[in-house]
Amino acid sequence: MLGLAKRTNARIFQASTSGVYGNPHVHPQEETYWGFVNPIGPRSCYDEGKRCTETLFFGYNRQHKPEIKVARIFNTFGPGMSVSDGRVVSNFIVQAIRGEPFTLYGDGSQTRSFCYVDDLIDEFIKVMWSPLSLVRPYNLGNPVEYRMEELSSLILKLTDSDSEITHKDLPIDDPKQRQPDIQKAKRDLCWEPSFTLAEALARTIDYCRNELFV
Repeated sequence: MLGLAKRTNARIFQASTSGVYGNPHVHPQEETYWGFVNPIGPRSCYDEGKRCTETLFFGYNRQHKPEIKVARIFNTFGPGMSVSDGRVVSNFIVQAIRGEPFTLYGDGSQTRSFCYVDDLIDEFIKVMWSPLSLVRPYNLGNPVEYRMEELSSLILKLTDSDSEITHKDLPIDDPKQRQPDIQKAKRDLCWEPSFTLAEALARTIDYCRNELFV
């Protein structure tokens, strides 16, 4: 794909991930942080795969100068997502709607920052139209941090569910914290998220209800 972009003089976009930071020792994570990733752990094929792709993008840019844009995406959700994709937001919503026990890994103190899909797509467009001189990765996500126990309580409230919370062991290499520093996106691209977590969850819950009961 990089070769094709070079031959056709096309701008090419990589959807990278906050996974490049691994289980971070720096909080919040800014783009200059190199990360703390286990290269042979159960998450490594995803985290290291994205890191490798970033390496290829920036190495290719230094040698051949294709127009590259790289975005490190933090947890994103919204209508259109698969209700069975296995991620925490869809899991919690589906379990709450069905009245099934909530599966909360660890003690619920681990954190994530959740971005609504409309905000993310708006930022994709801004990244792609940004000046060629801005050859750097951008953190894309909502900088507001939530504990998993806070997320579960909010979803229970919004779904009016009486599901009980059950605890399981935290998966190996599961990050304890995730929170993007988005100062570069705010400065260079005049972007920051506009949807609150409650607003975004309400829209996603309506979507999931329709998907489950069609």
